[in-house]
Amino acid sequence: MKLLFLCTGNACRSQMAEGWARTLGGDALEVRSAGLEAHGKNPRAIAVMAEAGIDISGQESTPLTPEMLDWADLVVTVCGHADAHCPALPPGTQKRHWPLEDPARASGSEVQVMQVFRASRDEIRRRVEALLGELGMLREGAAHDGH
Repeated sequence: MKLLFLCTGNACRSQMAEGWARTLGGDALEVRSAGLEAHGKNPRAIAVMAEAGIDISGQESTPLTPEMLDWADLVVTVCGHADAHCPALPPGTQKRHWPLEDPARASGSEVQVMQVFRASRDEIRRRVEALLGELGMLREGAAHDGH
C-alpha cells in the first residue's frame, strides 16, 4: 500500500500525518507527503511530534509531482485547499479528505499556539490509526504502544 498525504504547503498537517503513518504503519505500507506548493517545514510541527517520540525533522517539504500521484494507491488530502485543487488522480487511485484546521494559523501566546499544534497532532494520530486499521495496515500493537 502506497499512501500519499497532500496539503497546501507540506509544512504541518501532511508532515505530521506522514510521521504517524510511518510509525504506526506495518511493513507493507509506504508513505510520502507533498504539497501543492512547498512552504518548508514548520518547527512547531517538528517539536510537537518530537514530544510524541516521532522525529519528522528529516522529512522534506516537497511539491506534488504527477509521478507521486501515479505512485500512490491512496491520496489523503488534509486541507480544503488541497482537496479543491487536487489534480485528477490516475484510474484506480483512491482519495480521502480530512478537513483539518491549519495549526500554523493559530494565534495567541506561544503556549496557546503550541496547544493548537498538540491538538492537531493528536487529531491526526487518531485519523491515521483509524485509516490504517481500516486498511489492515496498522503495525501490531501500534495503537497501544504509548506513542
